Amino acid sequence: MRAFVTSTFALALALAPAAAFAQATTTTQQPPAGQTPPAAAQPAAPAAPKVGFTAPAGLLLVQVKPDQTAAFEEMMDKIQKGVGAATDPKVKEQAGAWKYYKASEPAAGNVMYIVIINPTKPDTEYQFLEVLNSTLTDEQKRDPATAEMYKRFAGAIVSMNKLNVTPMGGQ
Repeated sequence: MRAFVTSTFALALALAPAAAFAQATTTTQQPPAGQTPPAAAQPAAPAAPKVGFTAPAGLLLVQVKPDQTAAFEEMMDKIQKGVGAATDPKVKEQAGAWKYYKASEPAAGNVMYIVIINPTKPDTEYQFLEVLNSTLTDEQKRDPATAEMYKRFAGAIVSMNKLNVTPMGGQ
């Protein structure tokens, strides 16, 4: 059962950015002849981040399949480079905030990565694939290779735990 839940979660993570992009790019249809269009809706409030932090810093403890560490490290590299080159100011604010470490000790047979995000920003998304998606061009988002990349990245992750942390001193 755990494998099913983990697989379902990984698939949902992999497909979420593509689904969000598809919804964002659909065109509005005109009502049938003789009918008036519905009143303009108020803009929806921004959705709460899937992975957000409420403290000045955040830790993500990520277990990765031992044979998938290269995929995870590739994803982290793309995130770090992408936020630095982003045109969206909210995404660009994350530049330099992402650091990650690989633990020497195994974690339940998996490889443990510790991702430190310092500083964090309120109401900011830190879910890996969402952040990566926010750094891609529309053309890159439509590329079938991107969907395969998302599946590969999501498939590497076994589990993730989030901690809100407050620096208390030291460097």
